[in-house]
Amino acid sequence: MARVKADFWSLALILALVLGASQAASWWLGRGQGEELRALAKPGDIVMLSSQTCIYCDKARAWMTTQQVPFRECFIESDAACLAEFQARGARGTPTLVVRGQTQLGFDQARLIQSLKP
Repeated sequence: MARVKADFWSLALILALVLGASQAASWWLGRGQGEELRALAKPGDIVMLSSQTCIYCDKARAWMTTQQVPFRECFIESDAACLAEFQARGARGTPTLVVRGQTQLGFDQARLIQSLKP
């Protein structure tokens, strides 16, 4: 029984270390991507078509705000022009990003960087 407990705690410690390292790597990568996006994005380059109940929109908004990436956001439920653009672009979900006129479904920092590079 003692051996099982020791194995459990060893495994739990390894799992915690792996998860912690993964979180640290994600934070470091996100920080670098934020700096790059901030340097590439000009006001008006990024428009996020959002939904008020979209958790992915919340995460994208929080990340871009924290990283100080300039973007404009509109909500399809409360803004008729936003809904019309969402429908005209054939968007299938939110967030839908319009990056210099090009439609991207979902929030992907690396893809956003690629879209903004000259």
